[in-house]
Amino acid sequence: MQKKIRESKGFTLIELLVLIAIIAILAAILFPVFVQAREKARQTTCLSNLKQLTLAWTMYAQDYSETACPSYYYTDNWNLEHAWDFTINWSNNTTSDGLLTPYTKNSQINGCPSFIIPAGQASGRPFTGYAYNASYVGGDPYNGANAWPANNYPSFPAKITQMQRPAETVILADSACMVKTGNVWNLSGNNYLRAPNDPSAYGCGQVHFRHHSVANVAYADGHAKAVGTICRAKPGHPDLGFLSEDDSAYALQ
Repeated sequence: MQKKIRESKGFTLIELLVLIAIIAILAAILFPVFVQAREKARQTTCLSNLKQLTLAWTMYAQDYSETACPSYYYTDNWNLEHAWDFTINWSNNTTSDGLLTPYTKNSQINGCPSFIIPAGQASGRPFTGYAYNASYVGGDPYNGANAWPANNYPSFPAKITQMQRPAETVILADSACMVKTGNVWNLSGNNYLRAPNDPSAYGCGQVHFRHHSVANVAYADGHAKAVGTICRAKPGHPDLGFLSEDDSAYALQ
């Protein structure tokens, strides 16, 4: 008696094609979800960073007679720029701790995880993706009677007691600007946040709504939140703009 040989049945070509099609459909559906979840995690980390930086800003003010941290100032024949985030030696383009660094003790909170440092930066300044309110809070040494006499914005940092609306006055925010290289405008870093009517902005100092059209913003009372309303969006780059149509989100009163 002959033994019956059992035939092993495999997938047919049509079944394989159907299986591949199903996998492709599932991947197309799930991939954007994974990307969105990853960006949401980065946004949460960014928000935590801003809260900690604002706490450092508050501690600095407490140590300096309720005076806010300066945006920046120069010493040593203009070779050293002491800024809120870094100290820069322009004679050799090296950087060291900034004015807030002694209060953070954690270099991991200095940058937004969603901000990619643009290639080809020639200024020597590091860019973290965060910018400090230089128009009203940190001041700008070039304002007033200095380099920009027509600019009536403050030259010196503000006093905490001057802030009548601390819960509405921005201190730090996700930021970027556009820089022209030849005939091409490219997204670049920015460290100083500018109010909409501040002529020192020169096209820079905007808020960058980089987290799926949302920007993280920290305020003078210590809280931080995600903001989705963009004002005066920059032509050609809808994710760059301001927090208010006027200076109200940046001003002390």
